[in-house]
Amino acid sequence: MEDEPRGATDAPESSASGQARHQAPDPARGSGAGRRAAGATGRGLKKAGSATGSAATYTFRQARRASHADGAGDSGLYRLIELHAFNAAGDAAVTVSLAGTLFFSQPGEARGNVALFLGLTMLPFAVVAPLLGPILDRFSHGRRWAIGGTMALRAFLCWLMADAVATQSLAMYPAALGVLVSSKAYGVARAATVPRLVPPSLTLVKANSRISLAGVVGAAIGGPLAAGAATFGGQWSLRFAFVVFAGATILSVLLPAKADAHAGELPVSLTGKKEKFRVPPDVVFALRCNAGLRMLSGFLTMYMAFLLRQHPLPGFEHRTTLLMGLVIGAAGLGNTIGIGLGSILRRLKPTVTVVVALLADATAAVVAAVFYGLVPAIALGLTAGIAQAMGKLVLDATVQRDVPERQRTSAFARSETLLQLSWVVGGFIGIALPLIPRLGLGVLAGLMVGWTLFVLVKRPGQAGRPAAAG
Repeated sequence: MEDEPRGATDAPESSASGQARHQAPDPARGSGAGRRAAGATGRGLKKAGSATGSAATYTFRQARRASHADGAGDSGLYRLIELHAFNAAGDAAVTVSLAGTLFFSQPGEARGNVALFLGLTMLPFAVVAPLLGPILDRFSHGRRWAIGGTMALRAFLCWLMADAVATQSLAMYPAALGVLVSSKAYGVARAATVPRLVPPSLTLVKANSRISLAGVVGAAIGGPLAAGAATFGGQWSLRFAFVVFAGATILSVLLPAKADAHAGELPVSLTGKKEKFRVPPDVVFALRCNAGLRMLSGFLTMYMAFLLRQHPLPGFEHRTTLLMGLVIGAAGLGNTIGIGLGSILRRLKPTVTVVVALLADATAAVVAAVFYGLVPAIALGLTAGIAQAMGKLVLDATVQRDVPERQRTSAFARSETLLQLSWVVGGFIGIALPLIPRLGLGVLAGLMVGWTLFVLVKRPGQAGRPAAAG
């Protein structure tokens, strides 16, 4: 047999091996491509990080510029603005945790739990109302430390609450009660401190509006962060609140020294005792209007939370979270709008503005009771938010106008306590009523109309308005 030419048999093998060598990955070449891909990814991440950092830096600078504007940087008001943002972020984190744990986790028992909580809250506030103002007056020479104390106590209680939530312990309730009272004590002390830090270029209305807007921003940032932490368990949002309140404690100590009161301040009486300064009639009138606004807010917060969760509107049976978000979000949006309108309140007569706010709330409650549905419920929340914000700013402006400087801080302390007590009363009424929309909202409408008539009929006379006291 004749041998085949060697080249004929080797050619296909050589070609196949060549193709194999051509198709086989080159380790060095693959490594280079991987390095290039990794480099591109790294550069992309670096650019994204740089953009995020730039955005965060820009936001921080803008926030600092806003808090320092109009002389607030020189007067020290910016420190109180930043402190209030931390306070709102911490309160939002606590609210997120409570809303997702014992209070609303068991719909059948939640109303009883919250009713018990508010019932326990009533007793401390019955004591706090007459005592908190005098106590803060006594500590007015160290108000920075009093404010810091409310922050430190909330940080400690949030840490205890985190453990209680993790173990489903009933110790959560007294701890939550302590957080609530401490939060209200902070509100009183802050309101009493504001007039001392307001620069000459700002009115009290604008200063309080700016502080409130900082609170809105703080809650808008703190709430989602707390919600993200809560995905790992309700205790983690409370631990986030602990960190926030710990930072706020440091900011409290850094408040300017002039936040503390000077010697010679006189106490204020809402009952007209002769040895004390009597609150002017317009302030009493504004307080009564705001008590009605705050009562409605407390009612809606508790009543609508359970009503929409257990008896959602048609079409939202499986989207209760969205439904609650629409109504509660409307109230938050209204509050922000009302705060933003604070800059034009000086052009309006305060007594007229506060009456219009009360009438608007009463009208919205009547409409919601008669035509209960999604749009009336959202309109009620939006109206309540605007009315409450504008009413509070008008009250502050009235105190600024009619109460002498020496008594102004004490007047703020007592008015804030009265408003918080009104909120608790409204919340308790909302918890006590059955979850029948037209019945519950009808009772609310009747209360608001009755209170509006009482305020208008019993308006204090103008006689006795004090001149600027020395």
